[in-house]
Amino acid sequence: MLHNTGKLAGCTLFITGASRGIGKAIALKAAKDGANVVIAAKTAEAHPKLPGTIYTTAGEIEAAGGKALPCIVDVRNENQITEAINQAVKAFGGIDILVNNASAINLTGTLETPMKKVDLMMAINLRGTYLTSKLCIPHLLKSKNPHILNISPPLNLNPVWFKNHTGYTIAKYGMSMCVLGMAEEFRGSIAVNALWPKTAIQTAAMDMLGGPRIGKQCRKVEIMADAAYSIFSKPISYTGNFAIDEEILRKEGIDDFDIYAVAPGHPLLPDFFLNEEPENITTQIENSGESPLTKSEERSAESANNGPVAETFKIIQGVLSPELVKTTQGVYQFDLTGEHAGFWFIDLKNDAGSAGIGNPSKPDVILTMDSADFVKMFKGNLKPTMAFMSGKLKIKGDMGLAIKLEKMMSMMNSKL
Repeated sequence: MLHNTGKLAGCTLFITGASRGIGKAIALKAAKDGANVVIAAKTAEAHPKLPGTIYTTAGEIEAAGGKALPCIVDVRNENQITEAINQAVKAFGGIDILVNNASAINLTGTLETPMKKVDLMMAINLRGTYLTSKLCIPHLLKSKNPHILNISPPLNLNPVWFKNHTGYTIAKYGMSMCVLGMAEEFRGSIAVNALWPKTAIQTAAMDMLGGPRIGKQCRKVEIMADAAYSIFSKPISYTGNFAIDEEILRKEGIDDFDIYAVAPGHPLLPDFFLNEEPENITTQIENSGESPLTKSEERSAESANNGPVAETFKIIQGVLSPELVKTTQGVYQFDLTGEHAGFWFIDLKNDAGSAGIGNPSKPDVILTMDSADFVKMFKGNLKPTMAFMSGKLKIKGDMGLAIKLEKMMSMMNSKL
C-alpha cells in the first residue's frame, strides 16, 4: 500500500459522503498525516442497513491522528453546505481539498426509472457536485496547493454505458463534466481531477447492487484512498485528469495489487464506464446490433428443445423445490437472442416451481440476453453482475428478485 508522507499534515479536507465507503477511506488516509477532515454527510443516526455515522467516523479520524468536524450535510441543500463550510473555516482556518464523493445510483432503464429517482441522482451527483464546488472555490483559492477531486468516471461515450441506465450515466457524467470545465476555468489556481476505480470496490452500495457474494470480486476501499492521496500530493499543474486508481498507483511504484483485493487471486469485476477490463475478461456485447426478439421471431418449440438452452432448463427443473419458491417468490421471463433464440420462463412463486419454454403471464423480471451468454451464466462461467454491468444482460422489473437468481445458479453449479 502507499505509505503516508506527512504531506497533508495541517491540511483541511471537505469530503461529501464521508461517513462510509470510499469517502471515509480517503478521510482516514489523510488523518494519518494529521489532516483536518470535514465529514459532510447525511447520516447522523445509525442506519439499520448501512454502517457508520458522521460521529463514529469522526472518532475514527481522531484515533488515526487527524482532527474531525462532523457536519450534517445533504448536498442538495445549499444552506447546509454553506453552514458546514463556515464551520470548517472557523475551526481550521480554511479549506485545502474538496472531495465530491456523495452519489446516488439507480441502474434501471428509462421506462423503469421513476422521475423521483432521476431527480435524486441529478440533484446529488450533478447539482450537488457543482454546488459544493462553487461554494468551496473561494476558500480553495486561498490555499497553497488546492485540489478538487470528484469520484467520477472518464467520459466514455460508448453507448453500452448508456443503454441500460441512461439516467444514472447522465448524472454521473455530470460530475465528470464539472472536472472538464472547472479544470480549465481554474487552471493555474486549483487542481481539478476525477478518480475512478478500475475494478468494483466493496462498499455498502455495491453489496446492495450485487448481493453478499459480490465481495470476492471486489477490491477494498483503501485502493481509492491511496490513489486519492497520491493525487493530493501532486502540484496544481496536475489538473484535468480522469485518473484510474490502479494506473495512479502503478506510477507510484506499486505492482502488488493483491493487498487491495477482498479475496486475493479471485477474478475481479470491472467497474462501469471502462472499456478495458482486468483479468482479460471480455465484456463487449457480442451481438450489439441485434434487437430483442418479438414473439413473431420466436423459434419453434421443437427446435428450441434440442439446444444447450433446453439442456440448461432441464438442469434448472432438477433444482426446483418448494423451499426455493418460498425464499424467492418471483416469476422470471428470459428473452433470448442469438443462435438459440426463444422465450423461456422460471416460476419461483407458485406451487413447487416450474420452468420451460414460453412466456409467463405476469413476469416480475424480464431478462434479455444472448442465448450463449445465458448458458454461460447458468454454468457459472459468466457472473450475472458482470453481464449486467457490461450490457450483455438487460433487466426489466424487480432488481432484488433478479439478484436472487444467483442462489439457483450456485445450486446448479454443484450439479454440473
